[in-house]
Amino acid sequence: MGDILQDKVAIITGAGRGVGRGIARLMAAQGASVVVVDPGVNVDGSGFDRSVAQQVVNEIKQAGGQAVACAESVTSMAGGEKIVQTAIDSFGRLDIVVTCAGILRDRMIFNMSEQEWDDVIAVHLKGTFTVVKHASILFRQQRSGRIITFSSESGLVGNSGQANYGAAKSGIAGFTKVVARDLGRYGVTANAIAPRAATRMISAIPQSAAEIRARGGVAPISGEDDLVNMDPDDIAPFVCYLASDYAANINGQTFLVYGGTVALMSQPRPQRSVFNPEGTWDLDALAPLASSYLTRDISNPAPAAHPRQ
Repeated sequence: MGDILQDKVAIITGAGRGVGRGIARLMAAQGASVVVVDPGVNVDGSGFDRSVAQQVVNEIKQAGGQAVACAESVTSMAGGEKIVQTAIDSFGRLDIVVTCAGILRDRMIFNMSEQEWDDVIAVHLKGTFTVVKHASILFRQQRSGRIITFSSESGLVGNSGQANYGAAKSGIAGFTKVVARDLGRYGVTANAIAPRAATRMISAIPQSAAEIRARGGVAPISGEDDLVNMDPDDIAPFVCYLASDYAANINGQTFLVYGGTVALMSQPRPQRSVFNPEGTWDLDALAPLASSYLTRDISNPAPAAHPRQ
């Protein structure tokens, strides 16, 4: 047992399997008391199995740690409040929130249904908000706290067939930056992780999406082919670092984490600019300058397919 998180109390959503399970187990091994949140749903969000969270709790207790299971859904404000209350009722305080919960409903945008959109947004984006919102009230009062959210390269870079998932994950990255500014003055930090790991969600991505990307000449996300070999437990050490006192001044950042790699992602900033000293642009003047300088050499991630012969 370590002690980097000794006497801390952590909530980890989506902690019954995959990345969340690894984080829960390592945080407990480092001295934290853990609320393992997972309703035990399938990858698409269907079903319910309370034993999924309880199994992780049993593993933690067998290793000498402290944990309780919580099967509340993150998709409602009431659920988010109950999750936070579980930490208070069980351990008397809350110091860390990690939001791993997620589902997939992959579909090309022209085939995606409203329900597929709403369900993914509800779990990922709203599900991050519902827990963080209620935790932030406590964190503001106690003037301390760590928030670690989960974004994705699908949201930061884009991935074919994942409009709902990518929008949610991009939203989480933006949400995290705002929360960092809202709560930083109270001694609270908020940072996001974009993980690469072999999880149930990765294996559930339909092969058809990869085939469509290949047919259209769309490049896969860097490292996508190697995901099957990436252990989800590899994400946990850096999450624990962000939750610790070592990272007290790390706030509003996004990190790519996989295997033995941790990378700080660059913040969006202007890369090239054109400026008209005489005022606003006239289209006749703007178009050739934009073509020759501003948008020159920009790579198209999904170039038009050649017409069939």
